Amino acid sequence: MSESVEKSRRYWVGVVSASHVSLGVAGGFAQLCHGKATPLKRMQPGDWLIYYSPRTDMVQGEPLQAFTAIGQVADDKVYEYRMSDSFVPFRRNICYTDCKETKIGSLLEQLSFTRGVKNWGYRFRLGHFEISEQDFRIIADAMLNSAEGKAHEFGV
Repeated sequence: MSESVEKSRRYWVGVVSASHVSLGVAGGFAQLCHGKATPLKRMQPGDWLIYYSPRTDMVQGEPLQAFTAIGQVADDKVYEYRMSDSFVPFRRNICYTDCKETKIGSLLEQLSFTRGVKNWGYRFRLGHFEISEQDFRIIADAMLNSAEGKAHEFGV
């Protein structure tokens, strides 16, 4: 990747139930904020996305509070995908990497956006937000170290 792309690389958290994350990983796509295009358009090719899953399933799932997937934005396409006659969400292609689910509890005091924050979960209600490279590295190291032990190979 060119130096200018690396300098402008950004890091994101998307908030999605674990069951929906699994569908995205299997299909190589991201779908955020109930199918809205705007959060997907904020991301650029080469950016990294980490999924945080508050629950196992969207409505009646068990509490999970874990980072569940990590991947890099593959291209500049944001496209519609017809799931039913009444639901046509937007998606974005993501190249996911093998990782392990990582509970946020073990990272709360390490991350700048949760450290010392009593109501740390409030930020996740946004559904999609940018994080610092340092916070990304902390999460990625926790997710990738036991999965591959090679977080540095992904340019993180």
